[in-house]
Parts: sequence; structure tokens; C-alpha cells
Amino acid sequence: MAKILNRIIVTIVYLFLLAPIIAVVIISFNDSKSLAIEFGAPSFQWYQSILENSELMDGARVSLITAVITAVVVLLLGVPVALAIARYEFPGKAAISGFFLSPLLVPGVVLGLGLLLVFQPVGLVGTYPGIVLAHFGVTVPYVIRTTLSSLTTSDMRCEEAARVHGANSFTTFRRVTLPIIAPGILAGGVMAFIISFDEAVISLFVAGSGHTTLPVEMFRYLQYRSDPGLAALSAILIALSVVIVFIVERAVGLRKVVNS
Repeated sequence: MAKILNRIIVTIVYLFLLAPIIAVVIISFNDSKSLAIEFGAPSFQWYQSILENSELMDGARVSLITAVITAVVVLLLGVPVALAIARYEFPGKAAISGFFLSPLLVPGVVLGLGLLLVFQPVGLVGTYPGIVLAHFGVTVPYVIRTTLSSLTTSDMRCEEAARVHGANSFTTFRRVTLPIIAPGILAGGVMAFIISFDEAVISLFVAGSGHTTLPVEMFRYLQYRSDPGLAALSAILIALSVVIVFIVERAVGLRKVVNS
């Protein structure tokens, strides 16, 4: 009886989580202008409409460029910070660790407004460097967390054995440490990319009119239209997410990434 009840609860939870996604996909194939589920003849007109919308496509381009650059920058800076925190003792270690994790505790509206006030005098509002810097603050904690998780669960004796056998610090990192923490780095990079691509609140403050990201353009689209166009765009983003998950699974295994 308990097993049956557990299965029912799990099924309900899965349906609750999947229902919005299923609804979005169904609505995206509507042949009418109604933003509601209608079981009629399937149509791809809204996919064509979205792909021909220059504002949304420009927003997608800006978001993609920003997310890729943000993920690379965050990995280049976040991984060394995580290594330093995990491997060394130095004055101010707790303060530095707290500083890099503090953006998670600040509301997005507050952080966005603060960045706007800082960026505007120096001309960073509406520029790629400004958006990347803003997204860096909200994504670097995830890279540090996932890398730290991989480091704390790794066996340091492997690194010590490599040094005993004559390997220098760089060789030890490249041949021993890096393969061990690779799942954590990949997890952090994927999370940084997705969070940056999906970031709306902070982007609304710092993107300006020059480089509007896709989430901001989607909000603007919804202000003036209520057709299934955004459902079609959302279905495309869902498909891309599935592709990313598949690539991660083929690369290192999804279980390793999730455990990180």
C-alpha cells in the first residue's frame, strides 16, 4: 500500500512539473491567435512568425553571445578561486568566500538597480561588457560551489602521489586535478550559461536599448500581444535545453554533473 501511495505521489509531482511544459508545447501549435489550449489542426505558423521577428531574434543573439562570454569568464575566474579556497589557508579566506557567494542573497531588483547606478556614469549600460559583468555576479557562485563540491570529495592523495613521482604543479593539475573536478566545472559552466541566458531582472536594468536580451524582449512582446508566438519560442528553448542535457550526458554523464 505504501509503495502504491508513493508512486501516486511521485506521478502527481511529475505531472505538476511537466504540465506547464506540455501546455506550452501544445499551445505553440495552435492555428488561432488565442493563447489557450485548442485541439485543432496543428500549425507551424507561430514558429515561422517568431523566427521572422527581428526584435526577438536580435534578443536571442544578444543573450547567446552574453551567455557564452559569461560562462567562459566565470570559469576562468571562478575555478581558480575555488581551488584557492579549497587548497590553501590565507588571511581573509572566509571573507573572500562570503563575498563571492553574497550575490545569491541579494534580491535581483536591488542588485540590478545598484549596478545601473554604478554602470551609468562609466558608460557600461547597454554594452556587452556591462551585461557580462552584471551576469558574472549572479553566476560565479554556482561555478565556485560546484567546483568546491568536486574538490572536497576528491582524494588529495592522488595529487600527492603525482608530486612524489616528479610531476610539477601544472602537470599535477592538468593530469590529476582537472579530470577529477571536470564534472563540477562542466556543471558550473552549464549553470552559468543557462542562468545568464535566462536572466531577466538584472538585464532589464543594465541592458538598455542597445543590447536587449531575449527575456527582456519576451516581456515586451507579451505587453502588446497575447498570441501563441511566445509559446513557440518557449518550445524552441525547451528543445535546446534537452539538447544541452543530452550533450552533457554523452560527455561526462548526467549523474556526475548532478552530484557535483
